[in-house]
This record gives sequence, structure tokens and C-alpha cells, in this order.
Amino acid sequence: MTSTDDNAIEYERPWMYPKQFAAVFDERRYALIEASTKSGKTLGCLIWLIEQALKGEEGQSFWWVAPVAVQADIAFRRAMQMMPREYFIAGISHKTISLSNGTMIWFKSADHPDTLYGDDVFAAVIDEASRTKEDSFHAVRSTLTYTRGPMRIIGNVKGRRNWFYQMARRAQEGDPLMGYHKIVAADAVNAGVLHGDEIMDAQRTLPDHVFRELYLAEASEDEGNPFGSIETIRACVGPMSRDRPAVWGWDLAKSIDWTVGVALDSKGRVCGFHRFQHVPWEVTIDRISKSTGTTPALVDSTGFGDPILERLQRTKFSKYEGFMFSQSSKQKLMEGLALAIQTKQVTYPDGPIVLELGEFQYEYRKHGVSYSAPEGFHDDCVCALALAVWQFAQTQRDRSYASMRWVSG
Repeated sequence: MTSTDDNAIEYERPWMYPKQFAAVFDERRYALIEASTKSGKTLGCLIWLIEQALKGEEGQSFWWVAPVAVQADIAFRRAMQMMPREYFIAGISHKTISLSNGTMIWFKSADHPDTLYGDDVFAAVIDEASRTKEDSFHAVRSTLTYTRGPMRIIGNVKGRRNWFYQMARRAQEGDPLMGYHKIVAADAVNAGVLHGDEIMDAQRTLPDHVFRELYLAEASEDEGNPFGSIETIRACVGPMSRDRPAVWGWDLAKSIDWTVGVALDSKGRVCGFHRFQHVPWEVTIDRISKSTGTTPALVDSTGFGDPILERLQRTKFSKYEGFMFSQSSKQKLMEGLALAIQTKQVTYPDGPIVLELGEFQYEYRKHGVSYSAPEGFHDDCVCALALAVWQFAQTQRDRSYASMRWVSG
């Protein structure tokens, strides 16, 4: 970038790798880019949006829209780092970049769709589109109506139940106004954006369905559900067992959640199920104690669950262990449950457990994979079942080890 005497900006486009260039600078009005994480799509679209603004006229607006404010901040900072400070004025509080030709680039959050209506926008980028609300896409699209401005829609693949995935399929099928592009991890490695050994490490450490979505841009067949399709989940449905419990798993209520207990018999079949909420802790402790008795039980000990666990462990002849939920420990817990479901090592009755299993999902975040229910749904039955399965596996290992010691002795 250089400036001339009349304050115009002379601009030379940074060099880009052919695949990333073809995706970002597609001549069609809409370009949809399903891409590997860290593949250069964000940088490329920032270059594209800045170019659109440089070609614009005084008073025109150009938007970068991200799912939440934090992600908009990231793009805002990167855009400022890309340009010499003398050629723009940054509005930190509103996350704006004003260029010397009088155009303005806004970096906005899509968290509240109603705030996106009203303006006339001359070009827009929707970042992390698979995680952006569909209503926000509708709002941004409306701002381009008068200007007939172009749009770049980019993001990682995140299941099939989102507007971005469905729109990408339309583009892939040949909609004349839409360009479709896929940038996978290998393309990023070829472009020097990522290292091959990092991709190999990601494949080794991440669940397969997560790796395929994040690095190969392949939507999971289970639509983001770690347990598989609804058919896989329902294949484990069976009647409530009448056998004695071998283990219990207890997930404790938090706020509006439910306290849920799930018992498995010696064959991994659900033989006990309790679900209640808005009950004083004294009553909860009594119910858990009476239901569990001396059966080995794994109890949610996160936060206020720790003193509850201590109370339960003081019960005579009790066999309670605690499980502290964190992002990494919950991931391991849910992977264990997923394996049990996919290999049919567990059965459960139809009802709340099946409903929660069907709604459960994973979400990739900065520091790993987060497993939870969608907003407005519960995962207490899932957590209790997962705790029971974990305890069941531990009990089986202990028995096997004890048997080996007896034989060797």
C-alpha cells in the first residue's frame, strides 16, 4: 500500500496460493468455502474484503460478521495488522476501520440477528458460517439487497443440520450465482500454512469424526452427534432389566438441570433410572443413598458436587467415587459411551435417555472438543449413563485384574 497526493491508496494484492485465490476471488456473487481449520480462508477473505472497500466510494459500508464478538475481534486485529497504520483510522469501541477513501469496514457479531438489519452493505463476509445463526445470515443478506453486493461465506464443516451445509450443497450442485470451494488440510500444507506433522498429530489425538470435519471438511454422517446416527442410538434400545444393579452413575443437578441416576446390571443393561429436580440437597443425598446402597457408584463431583460426594462417602459400607467434569475429562467419558453404543455393549429403555442421546453434539473450540446438549436442551441422562458405563468398565477391569492375580498366585 502507498498513498498519493490526493489521499488515494495505491494497492498491490498480496500473493496467494492458487487454490485459496480461486476460492476467495471467485467471480460469482456468492462464494461458499468449506475449509480445514487454519487453512488460510480467513486471511484470504480479509484481503478480499479490504479490496472491496478500497474500490468503494465515500460513505459505503463493508461487513465482516462472525458468530460472536470474540471471533469478530480476532478478524479486526488481523485486519489492522495487515495494513500500514498511516492508511486507516481504527474505531476500537465499535470495531471499525475507516480508509482514506471514506469507506468503512465493520467487524460485527452475529449473536443478536436483529441488530444486523437496516444498513446498506456493499460487500460482506460471514465467518464460521456453520456456527452462525441462520437468522443472522438472513439479516446480512437483507443488507445487500439495495447494493446487490457480493458475499463470501466461509467456515469449517459442522454436521449437516445447519444452513451453511445446505447452502453449500446448492452451490456444489451448480447454482449459477454461487461458487463452491473446498480447502482441506493437504491444501493448507501445500500452501505452507500448516505443517504436515501437525495434521498427523491432530489425526492421532482427535476423534475420527472430529478430525474429518475439521481437517478434511467432511460432514459427519451422524450430523455432529458423537454417538452415531439415530438408528445407531436406537439399536441399543431394550426393556428395563430386572436384574440387580452392578454399578450406578449419578449426575447432579445444576440450576435448572435434573439429578439423574442410571444403574447397569452385570450385562450392561439399564436396570435402574431416577430423574428429579428442584429437590433440596438433603433429600437428594437421601434418595441417592437409598437407591445405590452398597453398589459401586460414580458421582459427578464438579463444583458443589464435591461436598455432596463427601457426604455420600460417609455412608456406611458405601462405594462412591467422584468424577470431576472438565472439557478433557468429559471428552474421554463421552468417547467411552460412544464406543459402548456403537459396539452395542449397553442397552437402555426408550424415553428421556434416547431423546438426550439423539440431541447430543460436539463443538470444536480453541482448546479442544466440547461435548454438550444444544442450547435449551439437557444432557443429564447422557452424563449419568456415561458415568455408569465408565464405572462398569472400571469394575470389569478390576475383576479381570483380580482374576489374573488369583490365577498367577
